[in-house]
Amino acid sequence: MSDIAGFWAVIPAGGAGTRLWPLSRASHPKFLHDLTGSGRSLLQETLDRVTPLAGDRVVVVTGVAHAVAVREQLPSLGAEQVLAEPAPRDSMAAIGLAAAVVEAQDPEAIIGSFAADHVIPDAAAFQACVAEAVEVAREGLVVTIGIEPTHPSTGFGYIQMGTRIAGAATARRVRQFVEKPDARRAAAYLSTGEFRWNAGMFVVRAATLLDLLHRWHPELADAVRAIAAAPERLDEIWPTLEKIAIDHAVAEPASDIGVVAVVPGDFAWDDIGDFSSLASLLPEPAQGPRILGDAALVHSVDSTGLVSPRGGRPIAVVGLEDVVVIDSGDAVLVTTRERAQDVKKVVEQLKELGRTDLT
Repeated sequence: MSDIAGFWAVIPAGGAGTRLWPLSRASHPKFLHDLTGSGRSLLQETLDRVTPLAGDRVVVVTGVAHAVAVREQLPSLGAEQVLAEPAPRDSMAAIGLAAAVVEAQDPEAIIGSFAADHVIPDAAAFQACVAEAVEVAREGLVVTIGIEPTHPSTGFGYIQMGTRIAGAATARRVRQFVEKPDARRAAAYLSTGEFRWNAGMFVVRAATLLDLLHRWHPELADAVRAIAAAPERLDEIWPTLEKIAIDHAVAEPASDIGVVAVVPGDFAWDDIGDFSSLASLLPEPAQGPRILGDAALVHSVDSTGLVSPRGGRPIAVVGLEDVVVIDSGDAVLVTTRERAQDVKKVVEQLKELGRTDLT
């Protein structure tokens, strides 16, 4: 596939991934790790997916603490292609700044925002969806990619699809975005066939995004455009920006006025929210637990689950079902796949104890 004229990829690279502690830390979050055994970090895999679409038109937005590591992992990007946020201000500020920087270079540019920590094994299917989304976005719409649900998840928001868009292969109008549901409501959504998971992927003309943002949050839109026009004002303006997610700032109100479309994405997708979802992504062995790291260090007897010997020490598990054992060298986590969501509570305890060396 040749790259798409006028298309820019924006990669927000943020979040601490506290449910993946002790592998993921504030100083070295999950997008900088190889969590699939591919030899590439999640960030590098994201760049690999978008490069055939955007060529060298890529902008990464990350925290100032991670900018050096991002540049080291992505040496093909120029210094001006890695935007460093002085502090987290949520997704709208990050994506809005990237949009403003792109708009200043090309007022007609289409941007696609794709998080740095997602796993999408079928790059070709992803690229086909984005290509359709770009064509729809050229008509002035905000376009999202809706992932086909594999189960009634309570961990994702949902998108309700409406009528087909004339001239588009698969795109539909978005009727509404809905927040993470309870189990009963999630099952009801799936039974209709009208709902998709909201993976937070947006494709839109940069100027359209900022103009819509100006409609509902004018000060935020003006501020990111001001930073793009005068980058030396970043440290002055950034702390004043409103903290708000792009879904609440633009996607939801824009869907209410009928200017949001969804392209159905029928490819496997995961945001690796915890060690249970990570285990599902790793190859299942003939016997024993799934292993992330050196399999020679893991010794198993009648056990299943996930073991990661990143600390370099031998790990033995005996008679345990769906266990999770993570050795990072300076810390060891032992839990079960069922309780994987609760790992973030350990991080909270460590922060309360002032153990920033471990978080």
